[in-house]
Order: sequence, then structure tokens, then C-alpha cells
Amino acid sequence: MNYLASNVRYLREIKDFSQEYYSEELGWSRSTYASIETGRTEPDLTKLVELSKYTKIPIDTLIKVDLRKSKDLSFIDIGNKRVLFPISVNEDNEELIEIVSQEASAGYLGGYDDPEYIEQLRKFNLPFLPTGTHRAFPIKGDSMLPVKSGSFIVARYVGDITDIKSGKTYIILTQQDGLVYKRVYDQVKDKGTLLLKSDNHDYQPYEVKIEDILELWEFTCCINTQEYSKEELKLSSIANMLTSLQVELETFKNF
Repeated sequence: MNYLASNVRYLREIKDFSQEYYSEELGWSRSTYASIETGRTEPDLTKLVELSKYTKIPIDTLIKVDLRKSKDLSFIDIGNKRVLFPISVNEDNEELIEIVSQEASAGYLGGYDDPEYIEQLRKFNLPFLPTGTHRAFPIKGDSMLPVKSGSFIVARYVGDITDIKSGKTYIILTQQDGLVYKRVYDQVKDKGTLLLKSDNHDYQPYEVKIEDILELWEFTCCINTQEYSKEELKLSSIANMLTSLQVELETFKNF
């Protein structure tokens, strides 16, 4: 579905701009702007680029995502681009933790900034977590032992790369590798990269350029699921288990 017209209007209204003022800001005539906002005219590529540059929102987001749902969304600035960052809240306006299941993790790279993808994830609340936006990610493989494959890492979103703490563990999302869980070392000033290391020394460390990082999440706690049967670990029951704290939460001091 094309949400461009409704998004153009929504972005104007949240700024409390008149059509006349907003069209001047964009460098368009008022009639051109009005016809685009009402959907009578499809903007050409030049107009789309101008709108994207002004709002700092990617063209595909302006077209494909209904920004009117932004009541529970926020935008973060990465370089010169503004990225849509979905945030889920409950009726008390408390942020919820989304569970990225093993199945959902395969599509996370394509859906991490899509409200519709985030909306379909199961959610729960852990009131004792520190301030910040958290998400639970599945762990696969043995590269970060003693964290075992099948466990979940609850991690806090990091919006500023300068907040990285060398030697701590993070969930990192890149276009090349998708989601990985690694120990991170800051090389930004010297090389413009992060050094990613596995705790299992059978795996070689490697570098990731800052501009290749789409999301960064700092370790908060590990959810150990090893003592539960496959039936108990069905996605439909994970949120209930976590909410009632029937899962062992292990916070490793050295993480």
C-alpha cells in the first residue's frame, strides 16, 4: 500500500505547519503540495528526493510505512538519515520488550524498522530492567559460550555509538551479517570500526565499519531456556514464562 499522501499530511500536521508554510519550506508551490498531500498527484522522483532530504526519512519509509502509527514510534538519526524505530508500549505507557523468536530473527534484517513487523512480535514487560528500550534476541551457535544456543539475550537499545563500552557484549545488526552477539571493542577514533570478538576462541575476531551498523543493543541479561522442554518453549508461552519469572534470569557481572 502507498502511504505517501497520508504521510505527507501527517508530517506537516505534527509540525503544526500550514500548507502554505510547509510548501515554502520544501520549495514547492502550494498547489503542487496540496495535490500531493491529497493524493491527486504522484510526486516525481525529484520531489520524493526533496521530501526525503527535508524530513530525513528514507523514500521507501515515506511510501511503505504508515507514519500515523508514530504514536508508539520514534525516529533516530544515523548520519544524515533518520530511521524509523518502532517502540511498543502498554496501556500505562510503559515500554514493552519484544521477543524476536528464532523464526522471526530470519526476517529481522528486513523488518527491524517496520512497525508492522515489530507489531507481530510477542511482547512482555520486566519492570526491574534499567531505563531504556529493550528487546529479546535468540542466540544460535556456540560462539559466545557459556551462553548456549537457544538462550535469549535481553538487550538495551544504544542510540549513540559513542556510548559503547569496550569489552562489553552487544547484539549488532549489519546488512552483511544480520544479527550477531559479540564482545565489542571501540576502534572508532583510530579506524572507524568496532572489533567484534567471540568468547569462544575457536572463532576469529573481525572488524565492522561504523557506517555498516544498523542497530546496536547492549547486553542486559541472559534468559536461560535450557531446562525447559520444547513444548514449554513454544512462542505462545515464552512471554508468559518471562512475565511470571519462571525462567532463570542470569545477569553476568562481567558482561
